[in-house]
Amino acid sequence: MNNINEILEYFPYILRKKIIEYSSKLEYLEEIRIRTNRKILLKIGQEEYTVNYIISSKEVLEILQKICDNSIYTYQNQICNGFITIKGGHRVGITGNVVCKDGQVINISHIFSLNFRIARQILGCSKELLKYILNTRENTVYNTVILSPPGRGKTTILRDTVRNISNGIENIGFKGINVGVVDERGEIAAMYKGIPQNDLGERTDILDNVSKDIGLKMLIRSMNPKVIVADEIGTKEDIEAINYAVCSGVNGLFTAHGSSLNDITLNPILKKLFELKVIQKIVLIEKDRSLKLIYSQ
Repeated sequence: MNNINEILEYFPYILRKKIIEYSSKLEYLEEIRIRTNRKILLKIGQEEYTVNYIISSKEVLEILQKICDNSIYTYQNQICNGFITIKGGHRVGITGNVVCKDGQVINISHIFSLNFRIARQILGCSKELLKYILNTRENTVYNTVILSPPGRGKTTILRDTVRNISNGIENIGFKGINVGVVDERGEIAAMYKGIPQNDLGERTDILDNVSKDIGLKMLIRSMNPKVIVADEIGTKEDIEAINYAVCSGVNGLFTAHGSSLNDITLNPILKKLFELKVIQKIVLIEKDRSLKLIYSQ
């Protein structure tokens, strides 16, 4: 219940009490969806439950105020990205009236809904992946892409892999190495007031809320990482930054969307990684969440 209590403290007492009525199932709670003038929905495993409580626009705003420590202005950048990371690494998605200027989102006003997504680390889930990607001879990782459609846990596995290579793996003699993580959307480390809410290891440096192409170069120039990490690569700028890193002698660990090797070769941007001979391993997360090595250079 600890994870859930971190979230429930943001809610009005009466709503908190109604959610706790589902206490026998809350261990598996994944989302709490709040929509103005609608009933609350709980996503628990594969099931959805309706909480018999209609929340007002005033209460939605009060919850948002509490999330923002009563200073919505301080959290303006995160709000413009459509979510806020809160203590514990949980993320709150936000919808409402989007205000744009010069093609950029500058505010979301008249908040309509909040989606609390419960964060849970799964320590040890990268054990199978490490068999494929560790280069024990040079005490590093092979340049690797973890490939998966959305929802199969690639970010969770990536996070645990970072923790392991940063701390070191004593039973196989792998010494901990410096890792640089570009956490563009705050999903890997889940920084809250400058402190990662997820355990990424002792030797990991994190740049939060910065584009991958800028962040990767910043880390290489300033922190001397042995391995760089980024989630969901896919732009031309990402590929250029990855190539820059490899040419600088830094190895990389990345994720990308896809369900087969063919998906990468048909993607003109990701295909560039092959043409540059950058990637050494591609590991696919299959439907049953098992791992399969589908490319090895």
